[in-house]
Amino acid sequence: MQVVDEKIKKIKQGDRPAREDFLENYKPFVYKMACKFSGRVLEWGRDDELAVALIALNEAIDRFREETGVPFLAYARIVILSRLKDHQRREVRKAAAQVPLMTSIDESETLGLNKSWETYFSDMAAREREEEIKEFEVLLNEYNVSFRDLVKCSPRHRDTRHSLMTAAVELTKNERLFKELNDSKKLPLAELEKLTGISRKTMERGRKYIIAIALLIYNQREYLYLSSYLKLPVQG
Repeated sequence: MQVVDEKIKKIKQGDRPAREDFLENYKPFVYKMACKFSGRVLEWGRDDELAVALIALNEAIDRFREETGVPFLAYARIVILSRLKDHQRREVRKAAAQVPLMTSIDESETLGLNKSWETYFSDMAAREREEEIKEFEVLLNEYNVSFRDLVKCSPRHRDTRHSLMTAAVELTKNERLFKELNDSKKLPLAELEKLTGISRKTMERGRKYIIAIALLIYNQREYLYLSSYLKLPVQG
């Protein structure tokens, strides 16, 4: 996530080619959000939702401020969602003009007339953080790991933390081993030891920590706040 925020800094300094590259590279991010919001498969050049979402990503670059304490992609997600809701509301109003007594959508979920953008953003960011933590807790439980476990097994020494982080990164890079983790819900310690050279004893003590970090790295786009807070390396 830090890499993304560094790119945004460069773009905001006036690097137009960097902006164009960023918008092109993050079209999959935009596509996923727009399809999820619409509840259907969309197509570039055909569906307005994709154009609206891409324009919103560009808008988010201009509006983003580091002092919000929110990683850029999380900020962009909120901007994109608000613009998609605005677009949906306009479309419903167009239809309502032709169909008398049509029930309009609930506007309380959009920016609304009584909420400023700052208030809307603050509320959405807080809600997203809370939901993200709950979702990650559910995911951890599938691997028999809890937040309480992570507090207990979190490495205090920098060298140990670096070793466990390295093990987690290498685990996410190796598709076969990561699949084994997902299937068995257990850490493949023997093969991970051969792959990294990190002692099995060290990894056994930090087993739950490695699993949690690996899951976060692999699913960074789903857990933007946690990934940014922990300053995790970008997957790939």
